[in-house]
Amino acid sequence: MSNLSEKIIRVGIAGQGRSGYGIHANWLKKAGDLYQITAVADQLQERRNDAEKEFGAKTYSDWRELVKAGGFDLFINALPSPLHVTATIEALEAGCHVVCEKPMAANIADFDLMVAASEKTGKMLAPFQNNRFQPFFQKILEIARSGVLGEIIYVRSSWGNYARRWDWQTIQCNMGGALFNTGPHALDQALMLFGDKETPSVFCKMACHNEMGGDADDICAVTLSGKKSPQVEVLISGYLAYPQGDMYSISGTRGGLKGNPNSLTWKYYDKDQAPKQDFWKTWSEKRQYTSEKLPWIENHWEIPAEIAHGNKSGYTIPSYEIAVKTFYDNIASAIRDGSELLITIPQVRRQIAVIEECHRQNPLPHKYKEWVPGKGGVEI
Repeated sequence: MSNLSEKIIRVGIAGQGRSGYGIHANWLKKAGDLYQITAVADQLQERRNDAEKEFGAKTYSDWRELVKAGGFDLFINALPSPLHVTATIEALEAGCHVVCEKPMAANIADFDLMVAASEKTGKMLAPFQNNRFQPFFQKILEIARSGVLGEIIYVRSSWGNYARRWDWQTIQCNMGGALFNTGPHALDQALMLFGDKETPSVFCKMACHNEMGGDADDICAVTLSGKKSPQVEVLISGYLAYPQGDMYSISGTRGGLKGNPNSLTWKYYDKDQAPKQDFWKTWSEKRQYTSEKLPWIENHWEIPAEIAHGNKSGYTIPSYEIAVKTFYDNIASAIRDGSELLITIPQVRRQIAVIEECHRQNPLPHKYKEWVPGKGGVEI
């Protein structure tokens, strides 16, 4: 994609908040053999001061100034959600490869504008989906794809806790809400488990019960279904005073799995080792239901200690640093030698389509027509 086969990839980061600093910069500053943070944009002077001291980066108060000045190969868009489309397109048109935070866009039309800019300029557009590479989820995929559980027929995942929120991500005009905020993580995993045999039918119920002034959804339930695929249900909620069992529950025709980011348990049986049964031709035998003892095999996985004790981010689930490393190792390979992206544009386009359909099914009343930084929402 470029002539950077040997050179360190120079990085410009727009936004030094929780994600831009705590996730992206936190890893990139350690990857000195691959990346160098050379430029940072943030509205807050103290964050710019930190970037100058910690990274030796040039700093800007406006992301447009950063893009215009250039001097880097990869633009990381960690700006507030409403700026993901605009800043990404401008950075691509300025000749930069782009990594864009989630949610990439509010709808397919905007997402396609970003893709068109990437294709026109020949520059890489890489969606940031670090939770795809979480160790526990990679293990879930390994188990599901191995076939030991038989055909996967049902998946349930639960995301959240009990947490009141009163920030910009609770406002609809900021692309706020549970689905835009946590949804890209949950739906990325859900769609991986749903598979690519068909386009999922989507059913969604979402609502806003925010007592702190927000007008965006803070509880959302999504069901993906199809004729050739498992039914996949996702709950995203800020009202889980008690967890709904395990984060993940997966049912297969020959076994099942349960677990969370720290541990997984699954059991299955070998069909060839199961008792042979003759189908009953009578109403019942001995006034009983059918019953048997299956030769269950049960396994357990724990996150390795060296990963569990390392740095992590995230408030919905712990997002381990190894997942960010995997993502950025792939980005470096893609830029340096044209390797395929592990998080693909079609995969994320599918996710955006689900999010757009969920919002279409659940129009919520708007309280604010715009958000003014430092002043808050302008009410309708």
